Amino acid sequence: MLAIRRWITGIVAVGAAVAVAAGGAPTPAVAQESRKEPLPLERLFDNAAVSDDARPAEADFDGTGQSLSAQDLRAAGWTPGRTLVLDGARLTWPRSAAGLPDNVRANGQAVRLRGRGDAVSFIVAGTGAGADVSGTGTVRYRDGGRASYTLAAPDWRTGPLATKAVALPHINTPDGQRAEKVRLYAVTVPVDRGREIASVVLPRDPGHTADLHVFAAAVRSPAQGWTGTWSASTSGYAAVGPWADRSVRLVVHTSAGGRGIRVRLANTFASAPVRIGHASVAVQASGAAAAGPPQRLSFGGRQEAVIPAGAEVFSDPVVRFRVPADTNLLVSLHLPDPVTAAPLHSRTNQLSYVSAQGSGDRTADTGGEAYSGTISTWPFLTGVDTGGGPGSVVALGDSITDGDKSTLGANRRWPDVLARRFQAQSAVPRYGVLNQGISANRIVTDRYPGDGVSMDTGGVSAQHRLDRDVLAQTHARTVVVFEGINDIRWGATPEQIVAGLRAVAERSKARGLRMVAATIAPCEGYPDCTPDVDARRTAVNAFIRENTGTFDAVLDFDAVIRDPSRPQRMLPAYDSGDHLHPGDAGLKALADSIDLRLLVP
Repeated sequence: MLAIRRWITGIVAVGAAVAVAAGGAPTPAVAQESRKEPLPLERLFDNAAVSDDARPAEADFDGTGQSLSAQDLRAAGWTPGRTLVLDGARLTWPRSAAGLPDNVRANGQAVRLRGRGDAVSFIVAGTGAGADVSGTGTVRYRDGGRASYTLAAPDWRTGPLATKAVALPHINTPDGQRAEKVRLYAVTVPVDRGREIASVVLPRDPGHTADLHVFAAAVRSPAQGWTGTWSASTSGYAAVGPWADRSVRLVVHTSAGGRGIRVRLANTFASAPVRIGHASVAVQASGAAAAGPPQRLSFGGRQEAVIPAGAEVFSDPVVRFRVPADTNLLVSLHLPDPVTAAPLHSRTNQLSYVSAQGSGDRTADTGGEAYSGTISTWPFLTGVDTGGGPGSVVALGDSITDGDKSTLGANRRWPDVLARRFQAQSAVPRYGVLNQGISANRIVTDRYPGDGVSMDTGGVSAQHRLDRDVLAQTHARTVVVFEGINDIRWGATPEQIVAGLRAVAERSKARGLRMVAATIAPCEGYPDCTPDVDARRTAVNAFIRENTGTFDAVLDFDAVIRDPSRPQRMLPAYDSGDHLHPGDAGLKALADSIDLRLLVP
């Protein structure tokens, strides 16, 4: 009976009178038919990856009878037909019931897609290789043009946790369930901005025993009419609270102003959904008090938002909200269910507020009396956008960009100073500035492992977070990379750092962003800033300054901040006192040194 069921569902899945057995390769007839006319992805499904825990033999993801658990997916919020916002793209998880075809093994099938954007996003996983499974496909445009792309799917059992969209705790086998963590990935490939896509042709079958599985595909469309005015990177997944039926009121500082507002909440690195009971936004008066009644936020027309594991959600626009430039806002979230760990940005250099345990929904409060506690992190909140505007500059960096050692609550990070410079002039567009700095972050290797509750909130590497923290940011126009000193201090070679910078530049340019790199500042006097560290720093800076076409522009932050009489150390007037991090004066000097025209695409 099982064989008959698979035979029938295979016919339905591809829309042709051809049987497709789960776990095997697509027949030549199916591949040939799919190449003739693009079809919606779900009509090409030829493999069942998900089984019910009670009937594990009904799916065969990898050709050996192993599969994903439907119950694990449900526990993560990845339910059939659910729209998942991953790195700015809206992807629909297959509607298939457990045991039915829910993905296609890439073998040259033509998939119907429509839209304009900066990327095509896929939910993928590889099986059989124990490593990435990759291949070259084709994007077809409505104007008749074509372009090739490379799609790589990490292995579902051994791929990196740092880049996964979601991790699940079990594998289903014909003999029962086994405790082993498996992964699914959201991967994007660049396309030509402004050109309408007609379809994509998936890569050919890689052969041997490896398969590249595609569960969903969508065009990532840019956010028309919005400019990012504030953002923060998720630096880890850490213990909090516990918070239960409490509200947090988060203080954030705008860069660009405009009319209309929306916020982005993210459940990055999580293993379970989180429920936001209510949310609001207001201009800060002082402390936790708002300057006026907070504006309620909705999500798809509902007051409540449930964010699946690894996903994000944008609020509906509040069109009558005036966002002032260079001003503190209060974003309040009611957490009705117990929250013991959360994705967060750890080094905010800003106090935010939390209400008492069991105090309920205080998001509509104008006064701050209910917010009796303080926190120094930003949980869940990763972005604030305002209507109109020319777009944003993204600052990708480590603790110096994060503002570590700057004055608490004064917004004197160098991206803050840069934002004020943009707003105070009219020679170039008044861009927003998005601070994607993470203290302790590196270019080459991860600090936070990418999964589970951890005390390490140094984030995943700049390369691993690039899509989420730069390429998917609202109306990003330019990226400034100022990073590398942590890699050098912890043993990375100049060649490794240069390779990482090249990769960041190549991927950013492929998405149409202007790529700007800053030289690495000196740190003599900090305990581990040895002469060898300085020699490797100097080698990396030489590569950046030579700029043989890797970058569109270079900012010589090293030259701005170093002591001319001893170039391996920071000028004392700019030093916060620890010899690694500039103080307020040094951060201002960095921002003031930038020719704004270099940041204009």
